[in-house]
Amino acid sequence: MSNRVKFISTAAILAIVAASPVLADTSDKRIALSNNYAGNSWRQAMLESWDKVAGAAVADGVVAAADAFTTAENQATEQAAQIQNMILQGYDAIVINAASPTSLNGAVKEACDAGITVVSFDGIVTEPCAWRIAVDFRQMGRDQVTYLAARYPDGGNLLEIRGLAGVFVDDEISAGIHEQVADTNFKIVGSVNGDWAQDVAQKAVAGILPSLPELVAVVTQGGDGYGAAQAIAATDREMPTIIMGNRQDELAWWAEQKAANGYETTSLSIAPGVSTLAFWVAQQILDGQEVPKDLSVPFLTIDQDGLEAALETTPAGSVANVEYSLDDAKAVIEAAR
Repeated sequence: MSNRVKFISTAAILAIVAASPVLADTSDKRIALSNNYAGNSWRQAMLESWDKVAGAAVADGVVAAADAFTTAENQATEQAAQIQNMILQGYDAIVINAASPTSLNGAVKEACDAGITVVSFDGIVTEPCAWRIAVDFRQMGRDQVTYLAARYPDGGNLLEIRGLAGVFVDDEISAGIHEQVADTNFKIVGSVNGDWAQDVAQKAVAGILPSLPELVAVVTQGGDGYGAAQAIAATDREMPTIIMGNRQDELAWWAEQKAANGYETTSLSIAPGVSTLAFWVAQQILDGQEVPKDLSVPFLTIDQDGLEAALETTPAGSVANVEYSLDDAKAVIEAAR
């Protein structure tokens, strides 16, 4: 009797093993990061997160390589050439922060046709063969105006600071801002491009301020809040409410103003560590897992009460961040199914 039980148990186990999917070994796989721009603190933090997490995966033998490449100029043609070079180098997967949602599609299709897994994030691509990881950037724009409408129900004049012209992220955030403004008493009286960099934003805001009426608030995209504050502080204008983008210089300025005069605002952005999620998603695809083509992650919001805690964990010159583990990636994948 006991022998029969043992026999049945062993047979059942073998049947279960036979029915289970066999996972591929990715220890010999090579993943490359194609990045179009590194001219601000967010992109620097994104690259640092990639080096930290993907570098550890290489050291642990999870993959053979996880190399990062950034183009010298923010040009889609240059990034397309970079991707074509990666194809020639025989990478198994390419993770892309794209200069354009459409202009890289030809190079992306070439990679897919060569059997290469392509995962885009932040700046995503529309080529159907690629995977996409993004937050709802349009909602980020809407949320800024929703916050301001609660603070200023009578509305007022807004200055909009946009990001890099022609990039998907810039277009989506701006569209969300304008959609929400249409349902309020706010009016956008000026718009400049800050390139998601405080020095560029400071110069652009300083240039447009003389032509603007009194402002109640400044809507932004991240990396531009501190620059806007510096430009406005150099005038005799009253400081408006500036929406921040989780950069350390913005958070530090906000904390100083909060302590001095009770200054209130909010801060939101996609975490730079989304690059590490893209790495693990690429690894899971190479590992034979079924992964939906479109994945989403929440944006990181810092409110008035959470400011000090966020500032304590954000290094000078960097951005409030979240990095992703393999288990985190599996949870994001499962949530998209």
